[in-house]
Amino acid sequence: MQRGESIGEWLALREDDGRAYLVHRVPGEVKVKGLGRFDAEKLLEGFEIGDRVAVGQKSLSIVDPRLPEARRNMSRRAQVIGAKDAGFLISWMGIGVGSKVLEGGHGSAGLAMHLASVMGNSGTLISVESRPEHAEVGALNMDRLEQILPEFPEWHLVTGNLGEVGGSLEDICTSLDAAIIDIAEPWGVLAETVKLLRVGGRLACYCPTSAQLEKSWNECERLGLVVEWSGEVVERRWSKASKGGVRPGNQPMGHTAFLLISAKVADEEE
Repeated sequence: MQRGESIGEWLALREDDGRAYLVHRVPGEVKVKGLGRFDAEKLLEGFEIGDRVAVGQKSLSIVDPRLPEARRNMSRRAQVIGAKDAGFLISWMGIGVGSKVLEGGHGSAGLAMHLASVMGNSGTLISVESRPEHAEVGALNMDRLEQILPEFPEWHLVTGNLGEVGGSLEDICTSLDAAIIDIAEPWGVLAETVKLLRVGGRLACYCPTSAQLEKSWNECERLGLVVEWSGEVVERRWSKASKGGVRPGNQPMGHTAFLLISAKVADEEE
């Protein structure tokens, strides 16, 4: 069986509060964390999308799974880039159907899953990960996502250090629309990455600390990139108060990372 091929369909069983469980509708008993053990094919016999089904003491809606359900059920080894930052990067960098994108630092595939969901069949996504144990977990998440999404880009996972795999990347794609770098020292690989970026393409660095941000910013400017945006995205959730009205929730508004977005421009006329 080739990567991405699957026997049976994936469904999501959704609780009314938004929690969802991915279920592979195949013969035989499966164990689903939070729901227990059951034979999915027998349990769902006669049911279809939009129906409600009982699993143990829970009453669940059967829905088509998409990115939110896949992310809620993903395997994690490395820290992932969340929806808040991933959505901002995708929008600001103009990533969409048909884009050619390099992801430096794949981890558990948190960012890659967001990218794949908007790129369509005509897109090309190259993920580079230096640690094989992280790449293995990320690949499992991406393989399942490919079975779930109606369209999925041409995806390549390259294991190795981003600064040393330039030849492999050129064999896949010689002109990138965007590159997002999420490694400990992004400034060390920017020179090689910029070579693959088309004029007008954008490069972003994901920097947990201000020191990383400053070094990446300086290197972008040294390479002739124009910094278009830098800062952090703050998320503040609200909830309903017990005595009526709504108020800010109790979730912390913690720092995730600084984002640096730059663009490659044409050389000045001589």
